[in-house]
Amino acid sequence: MPGKTHKRHDRSDIFIHWFNAACWLLLLLTGVGLISNPDIDPFGSGYPAWLRSMVGGGGNLLAIHEGIGLVWIAGFILYMLVNFRGARFFLGEIFAVSPARDMGWMLKKMVLMTLGPKALRMVGVDPDLPDQGYYNMGQKAFAQVSVVGGVVIAVTGVIMYLSDRTFGAEATGMVGWAVAGHFIAVGLVFAGLLVHVYMAAVSPEERPGFRSMFTGVVPDGYAKHHHRLWWEKVRTEPGQGSEQ
Repeated sequence: MPGKTHKRHDRSDIFIHWFNAACWLLLLLTGVGLISNPDIDPFGSGYPAWLRSMVGGGGNLLAIHEGIGLVWIAGFILYMLVNFRGARFFLGEIFAVSPARDMGWMLKKMVLMTLGPKALRMVGVDPDLPDQGYYNMGQKAFAQVSVVGGVVIAVTGVIMYLSDRTFGAEATGMVGWAVAGHFIAVGLVFAGLLVHVYMAAVSPEERPGFRSMFTGVVPDGYAKHHHRLWWEKVRTEPGQGSEQ
């Protein structure tokens, strides 16, 4: 049976999502290949050596990594110019947090995912999750880390890029802090990314949301159950719902 759907993402939103995913994958693969310390290399020393040999040396690999990073930054700048309204909406939604509703959702969700609803009932807590808006608190938390971490990664990456092109010896301290900040931000965002990929692509109840990153729309029932506050706003707006 065909059902009613609601528009969730426009084409520029879908593009920037997958553009970001592709850039992150390439940046991670090339970035790990630049690590020359076997004590912190997650893939072992064989991977950096293999990757460097594939591209003709560490200098070429660094140039590729920097090039991808600059394209990544340019892509987001272009997105904000093309769809500033969408970018502003996204930022406004992810940083709008209701302590009672959203923090309650986050705490209950963690208990439900680990111990199940019985654990909440045992302490007299209703296992039903508080209604959420366009994004649930889990999505907001990851988006917040991604935005802040992404800005740190971009800024520190540019500093490192310019370190041997523009800066002199007096900038050694700043460059050192940029390297440390770059690694820390990448680690934090990557940790959140693992949870995000699981929740979006593996968790069965979130698959309609994952498919919306291809189709741009979500089923009415999914919107009502997972994003009820947003659903209540759009279900009666002209042009928001459609029959498929």
